[in-house]
Amino acid sequence: QVQLVESGGGLVQAGGSLRLSCAASGRTFSSYAMGWFRQAPGKEREFIAAISPSGGTYYADSVKGRFTISRDHAGCTVYLQMNSLKPEDTAIYYCAADYSGGYYGAPPTGWFAYEYWGQGTQVTVSS
Repeated sequence: QVQLVESGGGLVQAGGSLRLSCAASGRTFSSYAMGWFRQAPGKEREFIAAISPSGGTYYADSVKGRFTISRDHAGCTVYLQMNSLKPEDTAIYYCAADYSGGYYGAPPTGWFAYEYWGQGTQVTVSS
């Protein structure tokens, strides 16, 4: 049974930090690209960051320099370190997994390309 479980969300003041985790099980997720997306009320799901199986990282311009994606050695837990948070970062954050890009390929940025999804974790940034 495939499971992606996010944790680490919460309420933080602007300028603060949070670290999200995504624990993946049920597949050899070390061979998958892992991505983070977010969705605010009334808005489309938005690409935030992704990491390829080889460790290549990719970011949306809106979070570049503030967020860092990483994965553990086994490749089954993915992290999103979020610093200098802004109220506009408020959203439900989802992790997702994609197998199609290969070991060195750039992960997709479109949410529709990802096969597996977590249930999401709420991040709220107060001003």
